Amino acid sequence: MLLDLHAHSVKSDDGRAKVANYCQWIKAKELPIDGFVLTEHRQFDDESDYSDIGAKFGLTILKGSEVETEYGHVLVFGVTEPLTREFDFASIHLPLAQVIEASERHGAVAIPCHPGRPRVGMAAHIDEFGVPVGVRIVEVYNGGSRDDEDAIAQAMATELGYRGIGGSDAHIVSHIGRCATRFSQQVNNETELVEALKAGEFEAVTFREAS
Repeated sequence: MLLDLHAHSVKSDDGRAKVANYCQWIKAKELPIDGFVLTEHRQFDDESDYSDIGAKFGLTILKGSEVETEYGHVLVFGVTEPLTREFDFASIHLPLAQVIEASERHGAVAIPCHPGRPRVGMAAHIDEFGVPVGVRIVEVYNGGSRDDEDAIAQAMATELGYRGIGGSDAHIVSHIGRCATRFSQQVNNETELVEALKAGEFEAVTFREAS
């Protein structure tokens, strides 16, 4: 199963894509992905229910979040209402250690995204803060990466023994599905997504060259 693990809708402050339009694009362009995860910036969108849209288009649509820490941006999968009370998702100064610890305690997974990107990527902050404790997975393919950002992420993952995921980081419709994560099992909901990530039964893939 192929899921794009990093996408933003109009719910994000800089997102310009409606969820239905993502679905229409995936089907019209016959993209190989089976679904995507909406990781809205600095929030968890608990109110939106995309199950009907997903069923209409035959796609799995899940929800996560993208938060901001001293090590850069971090995707959180498996967000629950109790987890949203552990830290302020809207803050731009979250301690990564707190995000990781709270996520693990509530059965979620925290994954630094676009870690090779200047300023908002983890690799840019290791010299200052050291290697963070608790990171096991990072995003090694990001559809919005430029120059050698993905190469930096991949080198860091290799050096530190991290597993890698892929996500488009789409903010506009035509960017969805540029990168994704292939799972060896079906992933139908956020709980199964977390289980698959913790089991390590996945690999990052990119379709950027063909997009």
